[in-house]
Amino acid sequence: MIRFEHISKSLGGRPILNDVSFTIEKGETFAIVGPSGVGKSVTLKHMVRLLTPDEGRVWVGDDCVSESSGSELERIRERFGYLFQGGALLAWLDVAENVALPLRERTDMSENEILERVDYVLGLVGLGADAHKQPDEISGGMRKRAGLARALVRQPEIVLYDEPTSGLDPVTSRSIDALIDEMQDKLGVTSVVVTHDLHSALSIASRIAMLHGGRIVELTDPEGFVNSSNPEVRDFLDSQYITKEGSWERKRG
Repeated sequence: MIRFEHISKSLGGRPILNDVSFTIEKGETFAIVGPSGVGKSVTLKHMVRLLTPDEGRVWVGDDCVSESSGSELERIRERFGYLFQGGALLAWLDVAENVALPLRERTDMSENEILERVDYVLGLVGLGADAHKQPDEISGGMRKRAGLARALVRQPEIVLYDEPTSGLDPVTSRSIDALIDEMQDKLGVTSVVVTHDLHSALSIASRIAMLHGGRIVELTDPEGFVNSSNPEVRDFLDSQYITKEGSWERKRG
């Protein structure tokens, strides 16, 4: 569904990505991990052409997004929902109004249709009772949920998550993981999760790609990642106290 072909990108004269290639399959949850500053968010931004590669191509299905512009690019972007790091809610709008904003700005749906869709997605993320609260009246985890509802409200095929558990306590982080899992199961979306939180990646991802030095140094399933012999992967695992014998395994009901 999403394909990177030999992508290289420099920012401010500094190489960020160097000949990066991978494919994300339809319906999977694909995690991109690594320490801060290795290009995880840069990779994500290439998927919707918020950044354009210096070399290589990015494909979304049969569309070359890295060479698209104008109405063609807008059509491709319609396939995506994007959850930003902080939720990115507008402080002067309540939760429901924040979620409704993409529908009011970019569709010709009637007000009744908008309200029905907003109620539905707020129910999906467990915020049905909080629709009319202001962003500063809800917790950080709830703001992430509201941001996810806004990302889902236009029924995208693909959802991009930029550090979804950043700044959250461990209990709330795991609840966000469960929510990402639930959205994939219920809606069948393709999920791309950028995170430095390996506990999260191991819990939710079907495959994990690790960036280091501008390249992908490992791309495998969670079990293969934990058992990797790659020294950069082992150092990253050790930094988060994850061992081969740890309790990282994904639990499925």
